[in-house]
Amino acid sequence: MLEICGVPFGGQSVPLIAGPCSVESEEQLEQIASDLHKLDVPFLRGGLYKLRTKPDSFQGLGEEGFSIAKKVSDKFHMPFTTEVTDIRQIEKLYEVASIFQVGTRNMYNYDLLKELGKSSKPVLLKRAFSATYSEFLNAAEYIISEGNENVILCERGIRTFVQETRNTFDINAIPFLKQKSGLPIVADPSHGTGLSSLVEPIALAALAAGADGLLIEVHNKPEQALSDGQQALTPDEFKSLMEKAALILKASGRTLHGRA
Repeated sequence: MLEICGVPFGGQSVPLIAGPCSVESEEQLEQIASDLHKLDVPFLRGGLYKLRTKPDSFQGLGEEGFSIAKKVSDKFHMPFTTEVTDIRQIEKLYEVASIFQVGTRNMYNYDLLKELGKSSKPVLLKRAFSATYSEFLNAAEYIISEGNENVILCERGIRTFVQETRNTFDINAIPFLKQKSGLPIVADPSHGTGLSSLVEPIALAALAAGADGLLIEVHNKPEQALSDGQQALTPDEFKSLMEKAALILKASGRTLHGRA
């Protein structure tokens, strides 16, 4: 079991990490964090650097967003999770992020993984969209072999022949990787489906399969989001998901963190 800022991953209590795909402004992040804080969500997420398929898409605020993330995180006592896309960002983000996230495009970036392995900061490692289980676990080993054992795996869907959804969420991965590695694993149904209407059912299925946490995109105005608004839940939709998640977890003798 791994503990981050006093919150366990891999035990009977299941934590949630939620927030917008991208930090867009202080007002936006503060409103979302306030809504999540009222629901006892322990971790806030938000992208500062965004690797996007199209070069003209919003790439994140970068360093301009550091002070915003730190201020909001501190105000609501919600440790912040954000993606590191380059080795040069690690030192800069050290005082901003409590969890470093490695995105799907960087799972094979072994230099980045090794550098993160030299730090003591927890790393949330996302599975690449075409990675096998062995490749995924080998990527985790790159971090661990450098001395950092604080690794959380994240299943976020894989690329298949299906075109109607963003990805195909691999439920099999959750029990298999838990059994094979012993590492905690969280589910990201937002990227796993790409459609807000599918986030709740896939999140509940992931918890039933044994996921140790959820990573969910939440936006107060999804229709105005600068990135991935189509897969973001509103705070009210997220609240509904939490209520159902608590029931699913109860059936297996587990609880939602903060809802014991």
